[in-house]
Amino acid sequence: MSTAHAAASPDSDAVQELESQFDATIARDQRIEPRDWMPEGYRKTLVRQIAQHAHSEIIGMQPEGEWITRAPSLRRKSILFAKVQDEAGHGLYLYSAAETLGIDRAELTQRLLEGRQKYSSIFNYPTPSFADVGVIGWFVDGAAICNQVPLCRSSYGPYARAMVRICKEESFHQRQGYELLLTMMRGTREQREMVQDAVDRWWWASLMMFGPPDDDSPNSAQSMAWKIKRHSNDELRQRFVDMTVPQAAKLGVTLPDPELRWNEERGHHDYGTPDYSELKRVISGDGPCNAERMERRRAAHEEGAWVREAASAHAAKQAARARAEAAA
Repeated sequence: MSTAHAAASPDSDAVQELESQFDATIARDQRIEPRDWMPEGYRKTLVRQIAQHAHSEIIGMQPEGEWITRAPSLRRKSILFAKVQDEAGHGLYLYSAAETLGIDRAELTQRLLEGRQKYSSIFNYPTPSFADVGVIGWFVDGAAICNQVPLCRSSYGPYARAMVRICKEESFHQRQGYELLLTMMRGTREQREMVQDAVDRWWWASLMMFGPPDDDSPNSAQSMAWKIKRHSNDELRQRFVDMTVPQAAKLGVTLPDPELRWNEERGHHDYGTPDYSELKRVISGDGPCNAERMERRRAAHEEGAWVREAASAHAAKQAARARAEAAA
């Protein structure tokens, strides 16, 4: 909780005035900054959303990271290595943004490891072929772009600023994935079949990345009222479908939805309904790779304990040295 918020809480008149100032800032489409007063609900919503986003970036390193040593060329290895490295950086940006809300990243990590916080459902699916790497870039990073570009205008300043660089890098990742698939589609019949198989497996899971439908999304309305997010789940899902259909035609693959067609009256593509019961099942921990992903995350956290301890000891020495120099 921010100092300003804690100080204002006992005085109801002061809190009402601060709430009015907060509402006016949101209404003017201006940014809330860490030192500004904010409602506790706003802070908690941001912590939940930013933490889930940060956890997703870190867990998201796993599905593609396991292909780094098996990529078919040095060029593909270096591209994939750079992408996974970018994702680690995204997680660090986002944990830093969350820390401006008064919560430590160690606490956020502990909440994840204990199952008290979530990460994106999309990272609980396996990557059995190298085509999955390309489809993740095309679908998953493409969906991320649809989701995250509006977050560059989020009402919370540190989150919005972190998203600017993240979105630039995600756009590059999406193009990398699509370029890989174009190359494979110009290859052998087996490679083309591999791409189509990956498209078939990832399409519906990618649509579910946007969350449940609007009438079953408990947090969207308030997040939009606070301008933390700018568009509803269904609006973003529609944007992704409309963006992806012509890309699929150019690539030469078929999207696995018999209901997919252009609706002239709406000016958008109609599409089938994802299996949202599967989304709930995966989010609750019963996806194909939930246990594997969390086991790896816990192991990495435990194996990195000595690094955290060494960094803390070094920081303590540096601080003690600085105090001694200041006292001299």
